[in-house]
Amino acid sequence: MLDTTAMPQSFSRVFCEGRLSVGLITPLEAYPDSPFPTLKDHQQVSKQAEDAGFGSIWVRDVPFYDPNFGDAAQMLDPFVYAGYLAAVTERITIGTTGIVLPLREPVSVAKQALSVDRLTEGRFILGLSTGDRPVEYPAFNIDFEDRGERYREAVEVIRILSETRFPKAETLRFGTFSGNLDMHPKPVHGRLPIMAVGRARQPIEWLAKNVDAWIWAVDDDTAIREILTALKDAAGEGMPPAYGYSTFFDLDPNPDAPYQRFYNVVRIGRKALIERLLHHRDLGVRHVALNLKPSQRAAQSVIDEMGSHVLPALEAA
Repeated sequence: MLDTTAMPQSFSRVFCEGRLSVGLITPLEAYPDSPFPTLKDHQQVSKQAEDAGFGSIWVRDVPFYDPNFGDAAQMLDPFVYAGYLAAVTERITIGTTGIVLPLREPVSVAKQALSVDRLTEGRFILGLSTGDRPVEYPAFNIDFEDRGERYREAVEVIRILSETRFPKAETLRFGTFSGNLDMHPKPVHGRLPIMAVGRARQPIEWLAKNVDAWIWAVDDDTAIREILTALKDAAGEGMPPAYGYSTFFDLDPNPDAPYQRFYNVVRIGRKALIERLLHHRDLGVRHVALNLKPSQRAAQSVIDEMGSHVLPALEAA
C-alpha cells in the first residue's frame, strides 16, 4: 500500500480521505446501440472532462471483440491510448480499468506503466484485473484456472521492477532477476499506484495488503459497509486500500428524476445523483467511475451538466 505521507497527486486527486471524486471510463461517448464507438472528437471531450473537474479518465483493456459480450471498449490498446491522453490533457489523472494482467507479461506491463507515468508527469494509476471474458484466454494460450495465482505473482513482479534497483528475484511463472539489470524510468513519485479492478480472484486479505485502491461494481449500501469493514479488519494496523465502484451511467435530462437501475445501468437525475454520491462518500466510498456507453444523451451534454452542477456540489458539501 502507499505511504500516505508521500501520496502521489495522481492518487490523492482520485482517492482522498473524506472526499468522493468522479471519473469517466473510455470511450468518452454514448454508443448505446453499437458495440463499437466512433472515437469522434475524443481529444476535445477528454479536455472537456478535465476542465469540468472530473478526477480521472480510465482506459480499458479489451484485446478482442466478443459478440457475446457486446462491447469493444475504446478499441485502442490501453497503454497506447493512455500515452495519447497524456499529450492532450494536463491535470486529470489517467488510469487503467483494468489491464488484464494474466494475459500480459508483467515485465512489459511494468515498462509500459512506468512510461505512461513519466509521460503524464506522475498522474497515472495502474489498474489491474483478471478480465471478464474467458473466451480470450485460449487465444493467449493462458490457463484460465491459473489466473488468480498468475495475477498475484505478476503484481509482485511489477512492484519489484518499479520500486527496486537492480533487483534479485526468482519467479515461478515469469523471469529470473539476477541483480544485473535495472528498469527505467522509475516512478515519478517514487512508487507507482496499483489498483485492483474487480475481485481479481483474490481474497480480501490479499487485496487489503497488496494494492493501494480497489474499484469494483458493487454499489449497494449494505455491501459497501461490509466491504469497507472487511478491508479495514484485514489491513490491521496498516492503511486499507481506498474503495470505489464503477457503473454504466445514463444521466436523466430531468434534474428531478429518481434513481433507477436497469440491470447494470444507473439512470438518475442530477439532484438524486448528488444526494446518492454524498451518501456514498459518507459511507467511505472514495471514487465513482462512470461508463457513458448506455447514455441517451451525448457525452458532451452529460459532462457539461456534471461539471456545472454535480461536481461543484460534491466539492462544496
